[in-house]
Amino acid sequence: MRTGVSALSASLAGLLLSVAGCGQKPQSESAPQEPHARVDALAGRYGGALVLATISDPKSFNPIVAKETSTTAVTGLIFEGLTRTNGVTTEVEPALASRWDISEDGLRWTFHLRPDVTWSDGVPLTAADVVFTFTRLVYNPEIPSSARDIFTIDGKEIEVRAVDAQTVEFLLPVPFAPFARALGTEILPAHRVQPLVDSGTFTSAWGLDSAPEEIVGTGPFLLAQYLPGQHVRLVRNPRYWRQDDAGRRLPYLDEVKLLIVSSQDIELLKFQEGELDAYDMRNSDYALLKPGEAEGHYTVYELGPDFGTNFLCFNQNPEGNPKTGQPFVPPHKLAWFQDPVFRRAVAHAIDKQSMIDIVLSGLGSAQDAAMSPSSGFFYNANVPTYSYSPDTARQLLREGGYVDRDGDGLIEDAAGHPVEFTLFTNSGNTDRVQIAGLIRKDLEQLGMKVHFTQLEFNNLVAKLDATYDWDTLILGLTGGIEPHFGRNVWHSSGHLHMWYPRQAHPATPWEAEIDRLFDQGVQELDPQRRKALYDRWQVLVAEQLPLIYTVLPMKIVAVRNRFGNLKPTAYGGALHNLEELYVQSTRR
Repeated sequence: MRTGVSALSASLAGLLLSVAGCGQKPQSESAPQEPHARVDALAGRYGGALVLATISDPKSFNPIVAKETSTTAVTGLIFEGLTRTNGVTTEVEPALASRWDISEDGLRWTFHLRPDVTWSDGVPLTAADVVFTFTRLVYNPEIPSSARDIFTIDGKEIEVRAVDAQTVEFLLPVPFAPFARALGTEILPAHRVQPLVDSGTFTSAWGLDSAPEEIVGTGPFLLAQYLPGQHVRLVRNPRYWRQDDAGRRLPYLDEVKLLIVSSQDIELLKFQEGELDAYDMRNSDYALLKPGEAEGHYTVYELGPDFGTNFLCFNQNPEGNPKTGQPFVPPHKLAWFQDPVFRRAVAHAIDKQSMIDIVLSGLGSAQDAAMSPSSGFFYNANVPTYSYSPDTARQLLREGGYVDRDGDGLIEDAAGHPVEFTLFTNSGNTDRVQIAGLIRKDLEQLGMKVHFTQLEFNNLVAKLDATYDWDTLILGLTGGIEPHFGRNVWHSSGHLHMWYPRQAHPATPWEAEIDRLFDQGVQELDPQRRKALYDRWQVLVAEQLPLIYTVLPMKIVAVRNRFGNLKPTAYGGALHNLEELYVQSTRR
């Protein structure tokens, strides 16, 4: 449902993060056709609702410009791609395309669309929609699409053309190892969207004030209602193409409701009171919820290390506001943040074990690499690490010229500027707030002055991708098993290259090397040689620390026992097969 592009996460994990992206070597044979969902013998019970919660309103209902999970949690249920990734096996499966063929040189991919798919307004899906999505949306320089980062290889675009109404052909400039998986990116309806693109209003279209009937997709659910600060309600798409083994049209559920709450504490309370059907637990909730499984009629699923990454980031953007002429970051702060010695000192100052003990109740692990251990094949465990050592941190700061020059307890740089900055994270995410408090304490022990500020998630995202007026922040990114789908973060031109986004040219030699690694890695079809390239990327990130990683929680989910066909996995989460879930008991 959702593209595999990395997205900013409002919380440390997400129940509704779908599974469209992660890497696989292209196959020369056609993919198997799977017209029916494989569901268990009790399936076929229609009706009922699934109630969840989110700690942030969506930012829009436009999946092309979305960079945050507060939006993709909704749009992932409304839109689909040509392929999807199985949440259990992680294999690429047919979705809007029933099958595909690949030329011997791997450069020509022919996708055959399902003839029975219609948009939710009844108009048939055709190859023209696929061509339009890529040529007018993904590759449109006027539209800030993170997917463009994924589908641009060595600076070249992929040629997309319609062979006939049900067949679309992709002509690749070079081999693209994870191409089948990348085509989980959402397809949009040309008949609805083209007027918006022609008028130049697409980027702001499908906003929160849009009428629900304007949001037209092919997915299992439709937008029915959005009440700001209250809920998002989605209802069953009666035209959804997918069927179960018996030929019954999916989904089984009538409704999915996302309650908008102010914090994870409120989300926990609502789950305990029976208002929510599933809860993506903080590790600190485990001791509270695990003993109450039987009485509460729910099951706690322990799924392993989370895929998402959580980090501290300093703003290294040297540019300025074109309207005011003022730099995004004051020059003296920019000098600190661009200094690798300063960043390494901060890395040594962070007490990750305290985060694990205090915030994660001992159930997490320290993170050092840019991928989670759950990522599997491409994860590199052999990267530089930074043990907690305030003495080492102080020594590095002294070597870099950061010392207390006037005896006031604060360190200053060589020009006498006190090392003082603002640290942001998103409000409502209590784990991140606690982590920020611990980091603030760690850094203040070194003589830095840290002003900690909480912002609503979408306001924080606006600072990252619009105003650029921030010093440092603590945030998270969705993860996966395919490194290339993080290109929008790691390539210097990427829209989510957050410390200095959309660079015209790499600002540093190490960023230039990462650009080369990603350009080479996507074209390398040999798995071991591919892994070597991405291993090097993870080493560079650990050496240069554009993102200073903190801790990985264990992924733990509590789900009411009233649902059938639940198949939780570390990769897919609890609800990756939402269209196949059904209510088997009315008891909450």
